[in-house]
Amino acid sequence: MSPVGRREAAGVAGAVCSALAQFALVVVVTRAFTAAEAGAFFTATALVLMVAGVAKLDAGNGLVYFVARARTYDYLGISGYVRAALVPCLVISAAAAAVLYPRLGPVVLVLPVMVAGDVLLAVTRGFGSMRPTVLLDGLLVPCCQLVLVAGTAFVNTALANTALAGPASAGTASAGPASAGTASAGTAFASTAFAGTAAWLPVAWGLPYVPLLVLAVVALRGRVPRTPYLPGTARDLWRHTAPRSVAGAVQAVFQRVDVVIVAVLAGPVQAAVYTAATRFKVVGQLANQGLAQAVQPRLVRAVADGDHDRADRLYQAATVWLVVLTWPVWLAYAALAPWVLRLFGPTYGSAVPIALVLSGTMMVATACGMVDVVLTAAGHTSTSLFNLLAAVACTVALDLALVPAHGAFGAVAGWSGGVLVKNLLPLWQLHRRYGLHPFGRHTLSALRVRHWAAA
Repeated sequence: MSPVGRREAAGVAGAVCSALAQFALVVVVTRAFTAAEAGAFFTATALVLMVAGVAKLDAGNGLVYFVARARTYDYLGISGYVRAALVPCLVISAAAAAVLYPRLGPVVLVLPVMVAGDVLLAVTRGFGSMRPTVLLDGLLVPCCQLVLVAGTAFVNTALANTALAGPASAGTASAGPASAGTASAGTAFASTAFAGTAAWLPVAWGLPYVPLLVLAVVALRGRVPRTPYLPGTARDLWRHTAPRSVAGAVQAVFQRVDVVIVAVLAGPVQAAVYTAATRFKVVGQLANQGLAQAVQPRLVRAVADGDHDRADRLYQAATVWLVVLTWPVWLAYAALAPWVLRLFGPTYGSAVPIALVLSGTMMVATACGMVDVVLTAAGHTSTSLFNLLAAVACTVALDLALVPAHGAFGAVAGWSGGVLVKNLLPLWQLHRRYGLHPFGRHTLSALRVRHWAAA
């Protein structure tokens, strides 16, 4: 396997491990805590991730670009680029933490740590190493989150059992009112501790980002040479990154805003039901990510050379493989939803309609292929940003209209509308400008591995 292929495979492997750990974490939380407590936890973490996505300003991708280019002149001035990326990201994340602390508590203190760790891991990718990202972001953080959250859940269950055992022991005691009062006091203490355990869930979830930052700094030791600051470094970095910062912020909002809206308009119980039922969204994201990493460079070259036939062939090949890889998963999820959702507990059985809407929407989105990647490869980054803004606006409008009356189902309907806009709008734009289609004369031949490899 070539070095590029190894990096792609490593990235997808890390994403798969992360997705499995996240799914297990959701199961643990929903089984060990009430729906209201789980919903509060999911809302807090979604809000933290959304704010962190905005505060990153897509500086990591900008650093990858400049670090990779700096190799030709011995990385002269690269430490200045790293500082120019870190400072504004840290300022924004620290300000956001100060604003959110009264509502979310100690978990927001991890915001600057998350942002700094992400930026520094991007620097290691700029040096050509995927290992720190895979090991730290793909394995260390999600696995440690699962262990710490599971530990919190174990304490929660133990305290709950103590609270339940209190009345029983009080009933078997032969002593008088004094012993009964002691038993009642013990039960009240256990119940209070049990109720407070859920408050530590976000803290347990956020702690693993601290060792990630420390190890990211260690991974960069000796790689970033200390060189004099070059005038114009910050200007060059942010001139290149600013348009992508807006798109990255909008994408971060699009990924998480629905959970927050459900919690605000319908309550934490509906937020928990919605989060659990839509956890399988990551399956389509993983398949799309893996294929995009392999196809995007070839698409860029084909479009740049004006070779629309080759671009069409690559687009159709990627689309049919995306359908082959993901449609069985969505069909199985739709068919088995009543049983799969029981993993999260009896409260979540009402989420079957949400699972059906999710599956149908993802099948339509998959059939559109990597439409946004193709549009970006053609150089229409501003059009892609407009499409993303339209998708966010559609999601928020539908959520505000439907969530108060329909709860989690209204949220998935809003998300579905946003996803359809995000995929169908660029599909129409590609057809109108280049005549590209996700399915056509290259579709069936692409299923032959020899033809796909040639493409």
